[in-house]
Amino acid sequence: MARRDYQRGAAKPVPQAADRSAALALRPVSRETVDRLDRFIALLVAWQTKTNLIAPSTLPTIWTRHVADSLQLLDLAPAAKTWIDLGSGGGFPGVVLACALAEQPGAAVHLVERNAKKAAFLREALRITGGAGIVHHRDIVDFVDSDPPAADCVTARAVASLKVLIDLAAPLIQRGNKALFPKGQDVESELTEATKYWTLETKLHPSITSDESWVVEVDQVSAKGATAHGKQP
Repeated sequence: MARRDYQRGAAKPVPQAADRSAALALRPVSRETVDRLDRFIALLVAWQTKTNLIAPSTLPTIWTRHVADSLQLLDLAPAAKTWIDLGSGGGFPGVVLACALAEQPGAAVHLVERNAKKAAFLREALRITGGAGIVHHRDIVDFVDSDPPAADCVTARAVASLKVLIDLAAPLIQRGNKALFPKGQDVESELTEATKYWTLETKLHPSITSDESWVVEVDQVSAKGATAHGKQP
């Protein structure tokens, strides 16, 4: 499937209906999932007027920039049923994954968010969509230290640099979880910085939504003289 860059905008914003069609062409899902995603996006747009959930400039391309970008993670971990989404924010990728996995028996997405307003939004999004998710209103470090549920895949999107994400998620990855972290054009420099502190087994997957974006897959991680959460010994 051809990849198109939706992040370098045209002079005029893309209408959401056209953007929705483009996103679903990039990463098709079932009709039931589309219905759930429609309810989620309608809720997000309504809440966006009072709570800053995503960058306002990305609203016209919310489907391609955020929804399709989140859905592509399912293709990189097709067997994963239990996910942990660190710093879920406006629900990308956590709520999108929960919507897509709603019909899979035993599937669950654990959404970790420390901001109370955003955590409330995530709970409402799961309620109205019937998504397979659980919201944890906690700081990421506290969640990781609390003996979190076993998961098949860990993810985080637009939360922090790759080095900081590894600092946070290393205990989860070391338990055998795969990690998938969407990243932009600075991915190589972020990898270089992360490998100063961590020995990593990684793969780079090109994004379906942008020629300048990638998904970093991390399968193994071990510290280079650092303790948990990146603190020096």
